[in-house]
Amino acid sequence: MFLRRGLLPAFVFLIASLHAAQNPSTPPPGQQTTRVPDGGGGSLFIDSLFIPPIARAPFDLTLDTEWVRPLGNQGTLTLVNERRIVRDSRGRIYQERWILVPKGSSVKSAMDRFQITDPDQHTWYNCHTSTKVCDLFLYSLKSTDQYGAAVTSSGPLPNGLGFRQTDDLGMQTIAGMGAHGYRETTTINPGMMGNDKQMVVVREFWYSEPLGISLRSILDTPETGRQVFTVKEITVSEPEPSFFDVPAGYQVVDRRSDSQ
Repeated sequence: MFLRRGLLPAFVFLIASLHAAQNPSTPPPGQQTTRVPDGGGGSLFIDSLFIPPIARAPFDLTLDTEWVRPLGNQGTLTLVNERRIVRDSRGRIYQERWILVPKGSSVKSAMDRFQITDPDQHTWYNCHTSTKVCDLFLYSLKSTDQYGAAVTSSGPLPNGLGFRQTDDLGMQTIAGMGAHGYRETTTINPGMMGNDKQMVVVREFWYSEPLGISLRSILDTPETGRQVFTVKEITVSEPEPSFFDVPAGYQVVDRRSDSQ
């Protein structure tokens, strides 16, 4: 459970899987580079930025999310939230999860969960604010692993599935930091995924090499709509260690045997 791609629709999952198969970069012998695209989700859930547990690259940021979902009457429904993400020099990560709410409405967002991951202890606490229960899972990512931008090469997809065009967008400053932009346009041929017409998926992201994350990421698909993740504020100083401790009053339920 809690696999990032577990809730993606089938054709988005397939496109995400092709990143690994077509990645043009070759890591050093014995070292694998992990490249995970941002965004995705199902009808009720949304994936977000992929935050790797990179050591010696601390930050404290505020992430703005906007999800424009297509409606059957040719209209759209826009959901938004903001949340905090913190990483320390050991690669530990604290993430808040806030409820998506209708843009421009009187409905207020609220934090329903926060998550704490530790690559050295291999722990992942998924804490529910309503019940004050933290489910403890096994965390498999390592700070010693190599992480990189999820960039793929242009060219035909396997088995006549379609074609991918990847463009280099150059450099841009986002939240006061430099970021390298890429746009990937994937066209799925008719009949390949039960579709009677071509399907086009556009993924654009602006990647910070020193931090190993996207400062702005856009995913636009015909099924899930347009998802935009933007870092609004960021500092790169060492955060307070208390972010990575389970707060007093929370009960920990060890579920690591369930995730193996």
